Amino acid sequence: MLRLLLALLLTLAAGLAAPGLAGAQGAMTAVKAKDLVRARLVAESEALVPGRTVTLGLHMAMKPGWHVYWRNPGDSGLPPEMAWRLPEGFTVGPVQWPVPERIPVQTLMNFGYEGAVTLLVPLAVPESARAGETVQLSGTLSYLVCEEICIPGSAELSLDLPVAASAEPASGQAALFARARAALPEALPEALPEAAPGSYRTTRVGDRLVLHLDRPGLAGVTDAAFFPYAEGALDNAAPQDLAVDAAGLRLTLTPGDAGQPPEALAGVLALTEDGTRKAYALGPEPAPAPTAAAAVPAAPETPPAPAEEETLTLWSAAGLALLGGLLLNLMPCVFPVLSIKVLSLVRQAGESATRVRLHGLAYTAGVLASFLGLAGLLIALKAGGAGIGWGFQLQSPVVVALLAYGLFAMGLSLSGAVHLGGGIVGLGDGLTRRAGYQGSFFTGVLATLVATPCTAPFMGAAVGFALTQSPLAALTVFASLGLGLALPFLGLTLVPQALRLLPRPGAWMDVLKGALAFPVYATVAWLVWVLAQQVGPNGLLAGLTGLVLVALAAWAWERTRGAGRLGTGFGRVAAVAALAAALGLVAVLDSDRATARTALAQGEEAFTQARLDALRSEGRTVFVDMTAAWCITCQVNERTVLAREGVQAAFRAGQVVYLKGDWTNQNPEITRLLERHGRSGVPLYLVYRGQGEAQVLPQILTEGIVLAAIGQKDVAAAQ
Repeated sequence: MLRLLLALLLTLAAGLAAPGLAGAQGAMTAVKAKDLVRARLVAESEALVPGRTVTLGLHMAMKPGWHVYWRNPGDSGLPPEMAWRLPEGFTVGPVQWPVPERIPVQTLMNFGYEGAVTLLVPLAVPESARAGETVQLSGTLSYLVCEEICIPGSAELSLDLPVAASAEPASGQAALFARARAALPEALPEALPEAAPGSYRTTRVGDRLVLHLDRPGLAGVTDAAFFPYAEGALDNAAPQDLAVDAAGLRLTLTPGDAGQPPEALAGVLALTEDGTRKAYALGPEPAPAPTAAAAVPAAPETPPAPAEEETLTLWSAAGLALLGGLLLNLMPCVFPVLSIKVLSLVRQAGESATRVRLHGLAYTAGVLASFLGLAGLLIALKAGGAGIGWGFQLQSPVVVALLAYGLFAMGLSLSGAVHLGGGIVGLGDGLTRRAGYQGSFFTGVLATLVATPCTAPFMGAAVGFALTQSPLAALTVFASLGLGLALPFLGLTLVPQALRLLPRPGAWMDVLKGALAFPVYATVAWLVWVLAQQVGPNGLLAGLTGLVLVALAAWAWERTRGAGRLGTGFGRVAAVAALAAALGLVAVLDSDRATARTALAQGEEAFTQARLDALRSEGRTVFVDMTAAWCITCQVNERTVLAREGVQAAFRAGQVVYLKGDWTNQNPEITRLLERHGRSGVPLYLVYRGQGEAQVLPQILTEGIVLAAIGQKDVAAAQ
C-alpha cells in the first residue's frame, strides 16, 4: 500500500517535470530568444552634458504573439533587467515603466507588453566628465519572453556618446521617446487637479478589496484595470468588477497570497474613458531594487555576487552542499525515517557484509536519484519562468497531503496495525532478500522528500549558487547535497567494524519499532498543520478524510490477510478502493486554496517590497524574516529566538520594524528577494540599517546574532 502511494507521488512529480523539461528543451532547440526579441539601447540626446541628466531608452521589439513582462509580471514571468557597465561617476536612476496589458495564459494572468516597448532610464552625467571625450554606455539586458512557452534571453547592448557643453535631441529618436512618455502613467494629483486629498483609497469589504476613486464626472469610463506594484498583492486572474456612479469609480478586487493590507495597495489604474485610454499612478512608488539601478565598473565583468559568496566556486559550493547534507541528518524532519533505517541495519548486523553494503548503496541511490530528480524539475520550472525555490513541492497541498498519507501508512506499519513486509519501510525479513534492496532505495526517496522542508547551515549559499549556474553545475551541487544526506548510513554499511558496535537483535527491537511510530505520527500532524495553512476548511476536511481512508485501507488489507483466496481478494479490492478515494480527495485540494494568513504577532508586519522600500527610504532599521509553515528550521528559529522577550524588547528599544514574509504558498515577490540575495529557499533573515545594503544572517539563529545585527546587544545586556 505504501509502495503504491510513493509510486503515485513519484509519478506525479515526473508528470510535473515532463512538461517543463520538454518545454525547456524544445525552446532551447527550436527557437532562440534573440530571434524573438530585438533589443537596442538609445539616447534622447546626441551628446552628454556634464552635470545634467539624459534619458536612455531600452527598446524591445517582440515577434507577434510573444510578450515580455512589466515590473510586476503577474502570476508568472520575470521583468527585464539591465546590468549596467558605466564609467566611474555615471549613475542610472529607476526604470520608468509604461502601462502594461493584462495577458491571460490559460488560468494565469500576467502583466506585460506585446509588440514593442521602450523602458526609460535616467542617466546622471558627472561634473567631472570632460568635453570632447567619448563615453561608452553598456550592459547586459536579461529578459524572459513568452508565448505558450517561456524562453530566457539576454542581449549585450552598447552606445557610444560624446561629451559636449550642450546637446541637441537625437535625430530620429524624438517620436520613439514621445511614444514612450505617452505610455507612462500620470501622477494622480496632476491628472486630476480637482481631486481632494484622500480621493484615492482602498477598503476591505468582506473577503475583497474595493478601490475608490472619488471624483465626479467619470460616467464615460467603460473599462478599468488595476496593476499592483507588489507581487502577490492581488489574485491577478480574478475579475475586477467596475462600478461608476455620480461619486466616482469603484473597482472591486480579490486579494492575493501576500495578504497585503488595503492601505498599502499601490499600483497603476488604467481606464478607458470616452474611448481614450488613460492611466494613473496610485499610492507611493516603491523604490527600485538595489540590483535594478546599480552601476558597475566599465570592465565587462559579471556583476558581483553577495559578499558572503564572492569566492564561491563550483567545487566550494559542492563542498558546502556536502556539509549541508550531513547536517540535514540532524534535522527533526529527517529523524523518523533515519531512525527506521538504523533499526533495519541492526537486523542486518549478523548477516552478510556484502548484503549490508548493498542496502547502503541502494539507500544512497534512492537519495541521489531523488535529489537529482528534484533538481531537474526545479531547474526546468525556473527556466520556464516559475518563481520557485528549494522546498517548492511543499507549496503544493497535493504533495503535502500525499506525503502525510505515506508517512501515516508507515506509522501504522510500525505500530503493527498493518504488515507491509520489507517494501518501503525497510523492516522485516524482506531486507535479507533482493526485494529488500528496493525497500532501501525507496527509503532513500522518502528521506529526501521529508528533508526538503529543512535548510541546514551551508545549504542556502550552495543551493542559491547552483541555481545561477549551468544545469550540469547545478546537478553537481545537488548530487553533493544528496551524498551528504546519505553518507552517515552509507558509512555504517561500508565499514564492517562499525556494525559490531550496534546492539544485537532482540525483543527490544519490537518495542523500539513501536516507539518510532510516534515521531512519524508527529510528522504527519505537522504536515496536516501545513496543509491547514494552504487550503480552506473544505480542503482541510478533504485532507483529513483522506487519512481516515488510508487507515481504512490498512485495516481492510490486514483484516483479510489469510482469509482465503476470496476473502483476501475482497480485502485487497477494498483497500485499493479506499486509497483511490483518498487520492480523489487529494486531487481537489488545489480548488480550495486559502489566501496567505501568516500569524503576525504584535509588532510584526506582513512583508511587501513596497513597504520595505518605504522603510528604507525613511532610514529605519528593518528585520526581514522570510519563512514558511513547512520550514521546520524557520519555526524553530521563530520560537526559540525571535519570539523571546529579550529579542522583542530589543526590537522595541531600537524601533526595529519586523517584516515577515510567508512563502508557504508561492509568492513571486518573496522569490525575487530570495534570489537577489543568492538564496533559493527559506529561511532568509535580513537586517537593513538605514539605506545601506542588507546584512544576511545565518540560517540558524541565536539571540546574540540577532541583537548584534540590529545594534541592540548592549541595550539587551543592560536590561
